[in-house]
Amino acid sequence: MPVLYRKWRPQTLADVAGQDHVTRTLLHALKADKVAHAYLFCGPRGTGKTTTARILAKAVNCLNNGHGEPCNQCEVCQGVAEGRAVDMVEADAASNRGIDEIRSLRERVAFSPGQSRYKVYIIDEVHMLTSAASNALLKTLEEPPPHVIFVLATTEPHHVLPTILSRCQRFDFRRLPQADIVPRLEQIAQGEGVSITNQALSAIALSSLGSLRDAVNLLEQLASFFQEGVDLPQVQELLGLRGDLRARELVGHIIGRDLAASLSLVSQIASGGADIRAFQREAVEYLRGLLLIKGGSAGVVEVTADELAGMQEMAARSTMEEIVRATRLLAEADLRWEGYSSLPLELALAECLAPATDTGPQLPTPSAAATQPPPETVKPRAKQAARAEQTAPPPPPQPASPPPVAEPEPMAPAPHIRAQPDAALPQSMAGNLTLVFLQSHWKQVINQFRGMGSTGTLDALLRQACHPVALEGETLVLGFYNQWHKEKIEDPKYRHMVERKLSELFDTPCQVRCVLTERRKVSQEPMVRAALELGGRIVNEEKH
Repeated sequence: MPVLYRKWRPQTLADVAGQDHVTRTLLHALKADKVAHAYLFCGPRGTGKTTTARILAKAVNCLNNGHGEPCNQCEVCQGVAEGRAVDMVEADAASNRGIDEIRSLRERVAFSPGQSRYKVYIIDEVHMLTSAASNALLKTLEEPPPHVIFVLATTEPHHVLPTILSRCQRFDFRRLPQADIVPRLEQIAQGEGVSITNQALSAIALSSLGSLRDAVNLLEQLASFFQEGVDLPQVQELLGLRGDLRARELVGHIIGRDLAASLSLVSQIASGGADIRAFQREAVEYLRGLLLIKGGSAGVVEVTADELAGMQEMAARSTMEEIVRATRLLAEADLRWEGYSSLPLELALAECLAPATDTGPQLPTPSAAATQPPPETVKPRAKQAARAEQTAPPPPPQPASPPPVAEPEPMAPAPHIRAQPDAALPQSMAGNLTLVFLQSHWKQVINQFRGMGSTGTLDALLRQACHPVALEGETLVLGFYNQWHKEKIEDPKYRHMVERKLSELFDTPCQVRCVLTERRKVSQEPMVRAALELGGRIVNEEKH
């Protein structure tokens, strides 16, 4: 039995939710028989890119129409819907990313379609193609046969070659608003006989972050777990949420500038086993509502009349600057790693609510009296100066106009040795692909991976899991501290991400090989060893 998101996959352009700017343009092109030879569908996951590509493949080859919506009754339409159409080829560039696969595709492109007007090639995750494979695909896109249509799909269009982008009609798929997700979920729930309340549907739509596929998967999971019916408490239980009560309570403490109560509430939530990241999202969403109300857009805040009145009262007790600052700081709190617990959120609250004058103990301001030595030290110093003057040899004769003498630079204090320096990376790292550079700047290099990966945490994974141990030609050997992290990066999807980013940073091909190793001590770091040889000493060691 197919999962719900496949069973309820849209079969016409009119069924595609939340992407009217895309479907309307394609429908006009079909009616005018002006379909382009190459399209680029880009946008977040679960927003309908591949679904729209399949509908387009049906529409251009429909035996009963061919100039508008597909009929979904003819042999071609049913073949595409069931995944057995010989003239529609789907390829995943994440697992078929090499030049050999693209060359094979180019050879098949020359053959005419079997029973359709067009052969439609759908290439998903096209940004994963290697540079050589992208250039090979470019040659086909430049001069395609008249019977071929390419549909390229990607979540990262900025990683696609600009020359490929310039030969495609680009459509940007947007995250679906809650108002578009809820009716679709309601339709699916009615069709499947699932009893679910509107509040539960709204909570599912809100938690899906604009991905209809994620929302449908969550609906299916809830329907399987709570077979007697789904209500808001069940959704909150499955997602690890507690509703917006405690989120509203935290925001109330922030508006009241009560730091102690804010920290106590966060500590209770973290120790109670709740999902602290889900709670963070709720608090930020509530602050966003206050921001909209304060900005005069209360009509777009999707809450009940009673809740809106409470939010308006809370917004009236704060300034726009305070709401903006609190929203930004709480949204930027990085809770991606369990090892940090609730500390980033607590730091954000402290920075948001700490008094501006709380800068720690102040040093006394120098004054004329303060610059004078204590009375009891005057006489000993005077005696020492007189004794030195008596025993000192006569000064040598001075020239009439002595040359200026440069002031000696004061000696710098002993450096604070760190495992990895905080020096910024140079603007251009071309030619710097050396083991010494990588080991010395590894922390800054992996910062360039921020936002990459399926959850945007590839930089945090690399920072915690490995360090460079060798450079064998164009192959960087990474030493991992445990088998799980090693296998994670050895996955082709993540390994290709790391290789591509390193190649871009250093402007040279770079491959990655993963090995197991022991965690390196601070004293083994190249910069630390050099500092120790110059007389430095380790006064503090950061724990990773």
